[in-house]
Amino acid sequence: MKTIYVATTNKGKIKEFEQILSGLSVEIESLQDHVTNMEDVEETGVTFEENAVLKAKTYAKRHNLAVIADDSGLEVDALNGEPGVYSARYAGEEKSDDANIEKVLTKLDEKNADDRSAAFVCVMAYAEPGEEVLTTKGKCHGKITNERRGIKGFGYDPIFQPDGYDQTLSELGSTVKNEISHRRMALNDMVKVLSEKVSG
Repeated sequence: MKTIYVATTNKGKIKEFEQILSGLSVEIESLQDHVTNMEDVEETGVTFEENAVLKAKTYAKRHNLAVIADDSGLEVDALNGEPGVYSARYAGEEKSDDANIEKVLTKLDEKNADDRSAAFVCVMAYAEPGEEVLTTKGKCHGKITNERRGIKGFGYDPIFQPDGYDQTLSELGSTVKNEISHRRMALNDMVKVLSEKVSG
């Protein structure tokens, strides 16, 4: 069985990958758990796609493995697409979910924004050494709530209410989230792209 290594240090993402890719005949492992020193790749891209490709190509070449990397984040319309590619470090380099959420809510309050529409965006990149990088993209549309709601999930989940639901992603929980998330959309397409590759 083919092993694909997921290039992330986020345990929440690893669980999502395992659940969503469970129908594909591949072994999913954390790259961080496999290599002795998973040095960060500097995300110098200005788009999610550029960063995802950069990470996947670099890790695949560095460790001679099949690697999936993604770059994802939140785009808020009233904030001109912020936090965007800076979602993880929106409030500072220490990557604090609480501080990031507070910054989004504060900036929307300062703008007195009536339009609180937003979308989670994910670009997935799959790389093997010496081969063309494959990419897919997913979006989950919704709006930013006025306050945190729910205790499940991670990142901006407590303030993101997806279209068609009355609850935030943190209230809905992982089962529903994995069906509608931006990562699920990108991974669904990636499964199709990889099906021939891994069946050989």
